[in-house]
Amino acid sequence: MAYFDLVFDIPLRENEVFTYLTDAKGEASIGKRAMTPLGKRERLGYIIGEKTELPPEIGEEALKPIRRVVDGEAVFDGDDINLARWVAGYYLCGMGEALSAMIPSGRRTGEYVSFPDDPIAEKILEPSEEQEQALEGILAETAGSSPALFYLYGITGSGKTEVFLRAAESLLNKGKSVIYLVPEISLTHQTAEAIGRRFGSLASTIHSGMSPSARLTEWVRIRKGAVRIVVGPRSAVFAPVRDLGLIIIDEEHDGSYKSGNTPRYHARQVAMRRGALSGAKLVMGSATPSAEAWKLMEDGVIRRFDLTRRLSGGAAPEIVPVSLEHTEGCLTEELKREIHKTALLGRQTILFLNRRGFAYFYHCRNCGYELTCRNCSVSLTYHKSRGRAICHYCGYSVSPPGSCPQCGSLEAGFTGFGTELIEEEVRRTFPDLRIRRIDADTSGKKGSLRETLELFKAGGIDLLLGTQMVAKGLNFPGVRLVGVVLADTGLHLPDFRAAERTFSLIVQVAGRAGRYFPDGKVIVQTLRPREAAITRACALDIKGFYKAELAQREALNFPPYTRLIRFTARAREAARADRAVERMAAIARRHLPPEADFLGPAECPIGIIAGNYRRQLLLRGSSMGGLHRAAGTILEEYKKGRDTGVYVEVDVDPVSLL
Repeated sequence: MAYFDLVFDIPLRENEVFTYLTDAKGEASIGKRAMTPLGKRERLGYIIGEKTELPPEIGEEALKPIRRVVDGEAVFDGDDINLARWVAGYYLCGMGEALSAMIPSGRRTGEYVSFPDDPIAEKILEPSEEQEQALEGILAETAGSSPALFYLYGITGSGKTEVFLRAAESLLNKGKSVIYLVPEISLTHQTAEAIGRRFGSLASTIHSGMSPSARLTEWVRIRKGAVRIVVGPRSAVFAPVRDLGLIIIDEEHDGSYKSGNTPRYHARQVAMRRGALSGAKLVMGSATPSAEAWKLMEDGVIRRFDLTRRLSGGAAPEIVPVSLEHTEGCLTEELKREIHKTALLGRQTILFLNRRGFAYFYHCRNCGYELTCRNCSVSLTYHKSRGRAICHYCGYSVSPPGSCPQCGSLEAGFTGFGTELIEEEVRRTFPDLRIRRIDADTSGKKGSLRETLELFKAGGIDLLLGTQMVAKGLNFPGVRLVGVVLADTGLHLPDFRAAERTFSLIVQVAGRAGRYFPDGKVIVQTLRPREAAITRACALDIKGFYKAELAQREALNFPPYTRLIRFTARAREAARADRAVERMAAIARRHLPPEADFLGPAECPIGIIAGNYRRQLLLRGSSMGGLHRAAGTILEEYKKGRDTGVYVEVDVDPVSLL
């Protein structure tokens, strides 16, 4: 008789499994998914083990049979199971949750769309001396057992992508496979096209914009070895390629490589683990590395290659900080003049503001009333196109009040500006320009974002306005001017990474200007023109910023000099959330190692989301080992007497503390 061990997408200890009898058709085997009874429900489970004898404590009469096997062939193997076991252990979640994050959820395989069988030759520039040196260093045989970690650090337009592609080509020629990670779906298309031209049907794309069945189809093709180079955002790090030889992480600094749902894995950490297990090389790249990566480069753990010049004829743009004080509207005279000049030259402008909607803060001058979400402790954002004030966290919306709801005063209304308001002002100021806005409100329709970007690249748009979608990795030859409408939107956030994010965003968006011509210009509008993160970004003083930022992090005892594990308790009643986090703090006092401490318990910076009160506890220590053991103990002891109605999230190496 065969017995099978299954795990499920439910929060359990990483080593908890459930044993079942085989199914009636005898189709069950390791690596397949199956529908089985669990409690009073039927759930999809993952078969991770098989045995012919039961342990003495389990009686066969207590076991239920697998009802139906979902897959005709295995969709995961022993390597996937081992990786899921590591993810579950490191990120303190159930093994079924880890496998669920790794494997596409489609119930059946569907039609697939691949790149052409014959790669289309594209014009490839001769590599520069810096590119040659980087490529030689990456491809050199590494001695010893230490993982091969490399970083391409260079200004935007310096040829990082070409080094990535040549390294990939070399590994493919040796019979190895490649995973190429990009931070956004919008960048996946651009990178996939370049890879499709170079490598044809050997390449494939996996991302969340695909249907589940299409993703599962590609997953199975990759497992069979039909695909040798996989492109995609963070989940592509789990792609089951054969003979993995190289993992590329483009724009390594980007926060979207960290998952916001359980398991809260970071693709960089998983890539390092996969590289260590398979002997694959890991190559990262960015113009603004994360502080963690920069320190590892300084310490010699990651080998850095500098790319210092733009290869396409462009030069580093002139970056000018401009104060927004005493400016009526959202565009300074300096920015308006440059938009007009750029249009006369027949060139293009990008305007960037990391805040969508029309206006984001309703305030009464008479009584001080603020219009906030009824479910969250955040202000509502006015969206003029919809005629509603909307919460960007839970979606709650109301009609904007005509007068103050508290005192009836007419001296009340929305202030602050979002992309809708900027669009309105730009259209009013420059009626002859072809203008397009891209943000979460305009790109919801499938294919609309790609269509807009292709139109802009072809010269059919004079001015492109948007949120982060226009800041990352996009390469537009016609862009002369970039305007950062308000540089300090993220500086006031209560998060130790606020300055790093602000600096990175300005440098990244500035990199869109002057990619092919030496006359690129960037206007950075700010209410804080003397803020260090802004002045250093405008001066492109990358090394100066990291030196000062790391010194401050070390003085404050924050990453990368320490490691963090964050516990968040949320509940419908504030008292329940308070009790839960205080209990966890009491357990932490008993079990934290001497070199570690904790911050809190405290209310989260955003204290209520979707009607749930949120409280947090931060464990902090110099090494992850002792911190990790303490966190596991906290979870185990807390669950023994946990409050009902409280949900606890655990985040290892959090990137956001909001």
